[in-house]
Amino acid sequence: MRKQEGRDFPREKSDTLWRLFRSKKSLILLAAVIVAVCVLLIWNTLSLQRAITHRTEMYVNGVALQLASDLDNRLTKVTVDLEMLADSVIRIEEDQGQETAVCSFLERKAAILDFTALAVIKENGDMLCSQEVKGDWHELPGITASFQGENGVSFVEGRGILYSIPLIREDSVVGVLVGLRDEENMQRLIQPESFYGQGLSCIVDTNGNVLISPTDVRPFMELDDIFREGESSDVQDIRQMQENMKRQENGIFSFTAVDGSDLVLSYHPLRTYDWVLLTLVPSDVISAEVEGFITQTVCIVVAVIVLFAAIFAAFFQIYRNHFRQMERVAFVDPLTGGGNNAAFQLRCRQLLAAAPPGTFTVVLLNVKDFKLINENFGSEEGDRTLTYIMNCLNKAVGPEEAAARADADLFFLCLKEKDPETIRSRLKALSETVNAFNRTLSTPYYLILQPGAYIVDDPALEVTVIQDRAKTACRNRTADQDGECVFYDAAFTQRLQKERDLNALFEGSLENGDFQVYLQPKVWVENGSLGGVEALVRWNHPRRGMIYPSDFIPLFEKNGKICRLDFYVFEEVCRAIHRWARNGMRLFPVSVNLSRQHFDDPEVLLKFKDIADRYEIPAGLLELELTESIFFDDQRIENVKHQIRKMHRLGFRCSLDDFGAGYSSLGLLMEFDVDAVKLDRRFFLDVSREKTQVVVRSIVELAEKLGADIVAEGIETPEQLAFLKTVGCRLVQGYIFSKPLPLPEFEERWISRDKK
Repeated sequence: MRKQEGRDFPREKSDTLWRLFRSKKSLILLAAVIVAVCVLLIWNTLSLQRAITHRTEMYVNGVALQLASDLDNRLTKVTVDLEMLADSVIRIEEDQGQETAVCSFLERKAAILDFTALAVIKENGDMLCSQEVKGDWHELPGITASFQGENGVSFVEGRGILYSIPLIREDSVVGVLVGLRDEENMQRLIQPESFYGQGLSCIVDTNGNVLISPTDVRPFMELDDIFREGESSDVQDIRQMQENMKRQENGIFSFTAVDGSDLVLSYHPLRTYDWVLLTLVPSDVISAEVEGFITQTVCIVVAVIVLFAAIFAAFFQIYRNHFRQMERVAFVDPLTGGGNNAAFQLRCRQLLAAAPPGTFTVVLLNVKDFKLINENFGSEEGDRTLTYIMNCLNKAVGPEEAAARADADLFFLCLKEKDPETIRSRLKALSETVNAFNRTLSTPYYLILQPGAYIVDDPALEVTVIQDRAKTACRNRTADQDGECVFYDAAFTQRLQKERDLNALFEGSLENGDFQVYLQPKVWVENGSLGGVEALVRWNHPRRGMIYPSDFIPLFEKNGKICRLDFYVFEEVCRAIHRWARNGMRLFPVSVNLSRQHFDDPEVLLKFKDIADRYEIPAGLLELELTESIFFDDQRIENVKHQIRKMHRLGFRCSLDDFGAGYSSLGLLMEFDVDAVKLDRRFFLDVSREKTQVVVRSIVELAEKLGADIVAEGIETPEQLAFLKTVGCRLVQGYIFSKPLPLPEFEERWISRDKK
């Protein structure tokens, strides 16, 4: 029995030890598992923390970038508003010449454009202002720069910011237009609406000096003292920021301030001025609630491991909600609630990524004269209109298409269409949908959508390039394409480049005399002798060669340089007539073309008269040619009548060019006392037609009764000349007698042999 008991005892003990061992092993294993889970959770928590930090920085950077873009646009708008006001101020001074009228105008515009005050500063220091202001602004650096012809900006301590632009009359600075925005106005401008009210933005220069701030943040801006001692990475970040600011580059980084606050600092250069927008946000503005869950999880992970999934699920839900919020800030237009330009670009990349060329078309829609809605009905109605249009666009696009508001009154569409007629049809239907509200109005108010479209033939292009091509198409529409869809053509870009090149060459060519005066004779039909000439301009560039008038005349008409070119040609003509008189040659009338833009200057004829007097040109030798289109603006008719009477008083003749090219010709003969009428070449394309003969004969007889000479231009064939003889037309201009000739060749062929 004892042996048996002795044999059984070790076995029982062994079993107990084994059970203990196994329990301990299980406990160790369980502990190891728990530790592993804890380590995994902690590691995962740290990874999540890094991800949240990264997402926070992305969110802050995105919002700050949008704020910088909006701020740039607003600052640009300030300059644009002042430039638009400048023309009005100059016209008021010229037309009324009263300081009270200017001050009243500035007071109205200051209220409309949200300026604290508007003022005009004269060269002598006198100032006309919308309200009484303190201090002498004349010596401020921005004002000084504007007197030198540049846009300027100045800071007035305790008052705000002065924006200034030069007032230019006849290429001379005659004063400066100044707009004051007070500190409160500027503080509202830079205060971010995101970050739960915890964000702080300010504008600094590239050296870190605070220019505009909502509070006194100068301690934060002492860049050398921001960080704790020993934080080498933070110091490196701030040094990098200083370098990037000077290079106009943006960036973002997180750091710990001297007071222990964990912050995210984002900086973005502003294009409008040499400024930088700084945005400071607490690093836990997004993750504070999440970090509470993470801390709680780490503290109780061993005791309540079963709650891990629930906590993680709660964290995931919170993260997803914040991510959705970030998406909304980044991709939703705050005014209309639709997609913004960033969302449109992202969607376009997705749609175009796998699409064959020609599958999609990107359209830019511009609402014509939208500013009239704001001016007539108020900005709130304008905002409702934009929201209404955005809703119409969203309903009009399919699941594989996109719509978004780009900016102001511009909208983008990405349509899965490639046929131009189908695109036009859809856009026409869209316009009808937008204007459906007019069915209930007694007085309709139609919104005109002006679309420009680019059929995407190269989906690999950057979306911004694709959008630019749609913009180019939208902006390059002719007057008769109002409301029609204009499609992008490579010729648009080529023409724009050509126009930029010609604009760049203009100043040098004018100084170097590359513009040459050509003369085309007007010949008496009865004997073939010289009865007068028309002065034309040709551009013979030393590198580009001969540049055709059809390439540069419309361009200079559009940008206003045509007036300077007209003065140049006029003076060259006066110089030639003076030389002919000095050399004893016979003198005859010379006609010079006058652009319609000259009539914006009430003193323009006196300037021409000064040039003529300088060269001692007798009265009646200079004839100013006006094109028929100059009269079609009803607002200008009375002004033109007055100017024609003034021409005669100053000794100039006046002729009507291209008669018959428009649709109000007979009315012009009745309204305006011109000395000569030049029949357009289209009258003589088929002189064998009976209707042509009747019309031309009637015009010649009518002109004779009204006391005006008739000149037939564009005559090239003997048949045309014979016909003109039969109807009594006395003067002819055209290739049948001579093409336009350079001055030396004209003098040799037509007048050198014809002395007084």
